[in-house]
Amino acid sequence: MDKPVGPTSHDAVALVRRLLGVRRVGHSGTLDPGASGLLVVLVGRATRLARFLGPLPKRYRGTVRFGAETDSDDASGEVTVTDESWRALDARSIGAALAEVASRTEQVPPAVSAKQVGGERAYRLARRGSPAELVAAPVAVRRLEAVRVALPEVDVEVECSSGTYVRAIARDLGRALGTRAHLAALRRTGIGSWDVARAVSLEGAGAESLARALRAPLEAVAHLPALEVAPEVAERVRHGIAVDAGDGPEGPVALTWEGALLAVAERRGGGGALAPLVVLAS
Repeated sequence: MDKPVGPTSHDAVALVRRLLGVRRVGHSGTLDPGASGLLVVLVGRATRLARFLGPLPKRYRGTVRFGAETDSDDASGEVTVTDESWRALDARSIGAALAEVASRTEQVPPAVSAKQVGGERAYRLARRGSPAELVAAPVAVRRLEAVRVALPEVDVEVECSSGTYVRAIARDLGRALGTRAHLAALRRTGIGSWDVARAVSLEGAGAESLARALRAPLEAVAHLPALEVAPEVAERVRHGIAVDAGDGPEGPVALTWEGALLAVAERRGGGGALAPLVVLAS
């Protein structure tokens, strides 16, 4: 689904649930209300696959605005400090700073975020006037490039690991350049092999358009190794019984039968048996 700016991810899920008349609906990763773009919505039994989509790398296009830092690191927050030294920046220095920020393997999350601190969300602490001291978390930024420089704004394209905050990248970019910055706009353009160009728009969506947009569950785990099983093995998998699969890759494996996803399984006990983690077929 292509979510516009405004609705929450929960709003999108609620709309799909209402239009399709399906109780079990979820998504593979939250998109902030102030951001637009790709939201992978899971329907029915496919909601069980969310854990396998969450870790996929994400792609974004964002606008960094220099001159002010906010308490949320984006345009929704309150300005905490301003700085006019961005006026001396040029494309070369910005490019060098982007490369340096991209090379970092850790990132301090925004103070207004869903990170847990002592059993409570950081954004709740911040709203009470007691922002938490968040610790840096591992991240991987595979691509961070400027695609438009029109100071005080710079449009960037980002490819990063799950759990990376693009608004924290904007904050860190400002500081790396000796000034201040925040994320003015954000659009998620991809999750793994999924691209927003293939998505159905949330605006004006109806039951028919959503039904046409539904994809086979096997597409959701296309990034996993796949193993087609024999009919007698498929029956065991349907009942959640581990099956002998010989040597093969470690980690989750998509088990299929007649081209459809039966289950996602994983090797257990150091042998060749694949034990179902999630069973989709009834």
